[in-house]
Amino acid sequence: MPLCFDPFDSCLYRGRTPNVTSAIERPPVLRAILSFFGTIFTFVTMGLAVVALSIGAVFWIYGRELPSHESLAQYKPPTISRIYSGEGQIIDEFAKERRLFVPADEIPDLVKQAFISAEDKNFYHHSGYDARGIAAAGVEAIQSRGRDVRGASTITQQVMKNFLLSGDRKIERKIKEIILATRVEETLSKDQILELYLNEIFLGQNSYGVAAAAQTYFNKSLSDLEPHEAATLASMPKAPGKFHPVRNYDRVLSRRNFVLKEMSENEYITVATYESEAAKPLRSVQNGDFDSFRSTLPSRDYFTDEIRRQLSQDFGEDEFFSGGMTVRATVDPEMQKIAAHALQRALEKYDRSLGLWRGTRESLPLEVLGDEATWREALASVDVPRDVDLEGRWYPAVVLEVGKNDARIGIEGVEDDADGHFIPAKDAQWARKVLSDGSRGKKATVAGDLLEKGDVVLVRRMTQDDDGSFIRWTLRQVPEVQGGFMAMDVNTGRVIAMQGGFSYQDSVFNRATQAKRQPGSSFKPFVYASALDSGYSPATIVIDAPIEINTPQGVWRPRNSSNKFYGPTPMRTGIEFSRNLMTIRLAQEVGMDVVADYAERFGVYENMGQFLANSLGSEETTLFKMVAAYAMFGNGGERVEPTLVDRVQDRYGETIYRHDQRDCTDCDNPAIAEDRSPRILSNRERVMDGITAYQLTSMMQGVVNRGTASSAIDLPVPVAGKTGTTNEAKDVWFVGFTNTLVAGCYIGYDRPRPLGRGTYGGNTCGPVFQEFMEEAIAKYGSGKFRVPPGGHFIKIDRFSGARLANDASGANVVAEYFRDGEEPIFGITYDGGFAMGANLPLVKEVEAYGGREVTTSSGKKAVVGPKADFGTLSSGGLY
Repeated sequence: MPLCFDPFDSCLYRGRTPNVTSAIERPPVLRAILSFFGTIFTFVTMGLAVVALSIGAVFWIYGRELPSHESLAQYKPPTISRIYSGEGQIIDEFAKERRLFVPADEIPDLVKQAFISAEDKNFYHHSGYDARGIAAAGVEAIQSRGRDVRGASTITQQVMKNFLLSGDRKIERKIKEIILATRVEETLSKDQILELYLNEIFLGQNSYGVAAAAQTYFNKSLSDLEPHEAATLASMPKAPGKFHPVRNYDRVLSRRNFVLKEMSENEYITVATYESEAAKPLRSVQNGDFDSFRSTLPSRDYFTDEIRRQLSQDFGEDEFFSGGMTVRATVDPEMQKIAAHALQRALEKYDRSLGLWRGTRESLPLEVLGDEATWREALASVDVPRDVDLEGRWYPAVVLEVGKNDARIGIEGVEDDADGHFIPAKDAQWARKVLSDGSRGKKATVAGDLLEKGDVVLVRRMTQDDDGSFIRWTLRQVPEVQGGFMAMDVNTGRVIAMQGGFSYQDSVFNRATQAKRQPGSSFKPFVYASALDSGYSPATIVIDAPIEINTPQGVWRPRNSSNKFYGPTPMRTGIEFSRNLMTIRLAQEVGMDVVADYAERFGVYENMGQFLANSLGSEETTLFKMVAAYAMFGNGGERVEPTLVDRVQDRYGETIYRHDQRDCTDCDNPAIAEDRSPRILSNRERVMDGITAYQLTSMMQGVVNRGTASSAIDLPVPVAGKTGTTNEAKDVWFVGFTNTLVAGCYIGYDRPRPLGRGTYGGNTCGPVFQEFMEEAIAKYGSGKFRVPPGGHFIKIDRFSGARLANDASGANVVAEYFRDGEEPIFGITYDGGFAMGANLPLVKEVEAYGGREVTTSSGKKAVVGPKADFGTLSSGGLY
């Protein structure tokens, strides 16, 4: 049987009557034409089938191992964690990507319309990709021979790129985009996709998402944006790194107006609105048209940075910086400022007393000084602290000229007047310049003795005390000596103020929490607490006499700071005047294991070394731990945990941490009487007996009223505390408390070295405590320390410890509190097992203890001390 290739061949009609127009009767030309078009049709059909199969295969291959688009429904974008004060004011924020998440229903339509017009006008009509847009982009790329290549990506595709894919320009990535875009369009609504896009997209200036960008560029919320501002934001995705509103003003303006035109053509705004908005100038924070959002926040300080450190440790750094936490801090901004100024004033006072000028050790090249705009730009880039406002703001300045007497300066942020700004000669006469080799120059008589042309310095306005009128610009410098201060509530542990140094911008090291220092005699209350709980009383007599102790380093002969011994003395007097030898005898009598247990129980140390020298505070700890421990004296002996945070909420508003775990029995009772506060049940652990806590507090009141802190502390309410000064005054301390607040201060060099003669905890840290507590008491109030039940008062002689009549009075009389049923036995003396030191110099002989008389080069007689040993230099706290 012959094969039939011609579709009109008569063999196809075998068995039927052939048509009169059969192929046999067709002309050959017609048959050839029909055959040609049949062949073309076959090839086209087969080609389309191959292309379709190829495209399907490509999409199948690339679609096999794509990330799951379903995860976008549970996506949590990295957002800013913010810290708020107790009054609800934002005081700081932390983020790796500055983003504020806004749900789709809270994003204004104007903002949505601007981005749709700029990026994807068919967003609500396509299924994830825009075929016409892709084809148009391809045509443009061919016509420009590859010079003009645009992505033609829809908003949905950009979401896929930003969330699930890389940003490389490859055909493979584009294919994956399209595949994922079609899938996600079936999973999420258009508004959900737009929500992801508008919250994730990078818009320059470290701003991610439209809400953060609105703050960055206009310091506005999204609802306050005008059409031209929304169009400006919508311009940024095209080239966020190159669209700076100042450096690329014309380019951004042109793109903004293009977006406005698109909005008009899409009928989102009227033609009249378009013309009006397009005529407006490009205004921005960067151009100085608006205050920056950051300028409304206080400068970052030690308090918020410590919160960052602690929460990063508790929750993880990634969660803190990207989890969108809302943190309610315990800080009182008003008291924080007072604390900072109090510590800064003490540090600067000590620094100025040394009479040494170091300056900032920064300078500008001389060639930039001739032009004001140039030196101002150069000065702005110099890394010097700008967060100090002690007695007025401290400004960076540069020395422009040095005259015979004065020096002319240019000041950052202060315009030159007709006469210029000057540092007069008399403002330099307090100091000697510290030269580059560490030596000291001559005492300055003119400004040029301290300053050179190009030097960068810090200055502040000196003003009249009575009317605040300007006197002159005066030189300032960041002190080399440093310190820390902290204050907290004795009942709740809420830290209301913390200052970790002179200036956070100068040094971020927090000396209140991170610096481990010898507490010196400020540790002694823990020795006395252990003794009081071991059966001693404030009237117990302890020998104040010489001691010798054999150590691996040699014989240790500890001394009192006065180099005198006072014989049998009541415990009260021993702590009031910080007697070292009495403390050592007590520690020996009670046992260093008991002392160490108390120190660990109060959280001063985790594992305290049981060496007698440690009873004088030679083992290092932090101010944070010392202040928290003293709070337990102030609240009657109950455990309190210090905290910088009241509450932490996650991005959804759920509380994930709350400090105060006490139960409030009727906080939600609407019928509570107006004159009665809710009743809160305390569940705190007791760390020491209440009577012991009161006895110790009473003894420490004596430190403030007549002891080592009496010259510095003078407050209108009962105050207790303890000074501390280590060997050679390398660290000086004062920690004190009322019945509401506890505060502590330490001052010393970061690399410990002597602060000099006459420097003590009382006269150096005491004024810091005094300045702060004057304001704190006025705000928070205070009263008498609560007397616990189970005891009674007996009057004694504070010098001899003898019992006195109930009606006795005078400077030597003090009423001590004793436990009921434990009548004190007067007259017993404790020596700690060291006896009276009969083989050592007697009381009157030790004013120059251990010294010997020598003849000086001038022929005069002098007494010099013994060679330094373990006891005199390295044993820790002395007074």
